[in-house]
Amino acid sequence: VNIKGTFLVTKCAVREMLANKVPGGGSVVNIASIWGKTGSAQHSAYSASKSAIEGFTRSLALELGGDGIRCNAVLPGYTDTPMTANNSEEAKAKDIASTPLGRAALPEEVARVVTFLCGPDSSFVTGASIEVTGGYGI
Repeated sequence: VNIKGTFLVTKCAVREMLANKVPGGGSVVNIASIWGKTGSAQHSAYSASKSAIEGFTRSLALELGGDGIRCNAVLPGYTDTPMTANNSEEAKAKDIASTPLGRAALPEEVARVVTFLCGPDSSFVTGASIEVTGGYGI
């Protein structure tokens, strides 16, 4: 669902941006994962699907740049969400121990990066993958 869902939503959104001549061209922000770059034992399918989103986003940036549509990806690290709420305490501790800032991200921290990428302050940013990881993977 990660890559197919991203592809289908992006296809519909871009069609609307082009048809309605969105001021500034528009902005696509896809959510990938740091695991798409680093990989993760026992999570190979998830990691592969998130890596595919990153490549898809870079290709979109090349295809849509001429129309003024910017395409970027956000790569969250371990984030305190309902998806991670049921992780074992051992798994949570392992991810946090691998994060130099020593904690999980808050959803609003990831959302602020998405907001930046959608706004005018990122008007010359396209094809980028921005890691929101607290340093995980460095």
